[in-house]
Amino acid sequence: MEFSTGFGWTRLPVLAATFILGSALTLQAQIIPPFSPAAAAPDDEAETEAAEAPDVNDPDVLKGIDVDKLDWSQLAVDAGTGIDARAAKKRAEAAAKDGLNWSSNANANGSSAVRVKQSVSSFWDTRIGADMTVASEPRTMSELLAQKATNGGNLPQSSGSAWAAATAPGAGAIWDKTAVEARVDPGAEQSKLGASLIKSVPLSGDTSLTLQNGYSVNQQGTTALPGIGGRITRNYETDQSAKVTITETGTSVTAGQTLSTTDDKWLRKVGAEQKLFDDVTVSGSVGETPQGAINKSLSAGFKKSW
Repeated sequence: MEFSTGFGWTRLPVLAATFILGSALTLQAQIIPPFSPAAAAPDDEAETEAAEAPDVNDPDVLKGIDVDKLDWSQLAVDAGTGIDARAAKKRAEAAAKDGLNWSSNANANGSSAVRVKQSVSSFWDTRIGADMTVASEPRTMSELLAQKATNGGNLPQSSGSAWAAATAPGAGAIWDKTAVEARVDPGAEQSKLGASLIKSVPLSGDTSLTLQNGYSVNQQGTTALPGIGGRITRNYETDQSAKVTITETGTSVTAGQTLSTTDDKWLRKVGAEQKLFDDVTVSGSVGETPQGAINKSLSAGFKKSW
């Protein structure tokens, strides 16, 4: 018996080769080629990227700029918290500006006059502070003798007073501003409450006139002793002054008078101050005393705050 197919055995190798070739082409068509941005981008996007590419002939935008002096802190923003470092720096500088302000001057007897103040509120320019006299401890016997010699045979003692002040507006054309101050000295059992009415009048050019009327109440206490109770005395005082200031030359001339309940008469005083150069001034004054003698003074001062 003979068995045969329609294709015949002689065509079988050709059919097998055709099947293998078709399978290979189909598998190659199903494989995803590697991603290539340049190949995947449309022709117009490729042209755009090519147009935005830097050219060697483009002008240098950093020409004439010192890169080392650029403020790179503008980019210092914490991505996690969103905190701007520049804003934090400004807040820190403002806090330091509104913080304690210290100043110190050396006295002739070896002690130091220390003044500290702080702004409490911008409303009426309210401030608090303290004025202290800080005595230095002598380190050698020669310093001890020198301090006693300049202090009348005694060692200088530390002391201090606390104060609060505010500057309020005036009353129209009558006066410009009102200054109020309260001071307490616990060591000397003294306290003072005062107010001043200030009026400034421009004269001509850089010359100005400042008028001031002051009123104060001074209270003095005495220490209670066995069998004797302490007592408090009050003294009321008023003063009037006029000050002419020439800004260009740094010269100021002051004339005034003072009346208190303990003196019961006006005590007049005139003075002048001249600024020599930065932080150095020379001042002199001539005034009456309750005993009738004339009090004269001439001084030079250097004042520096930091």
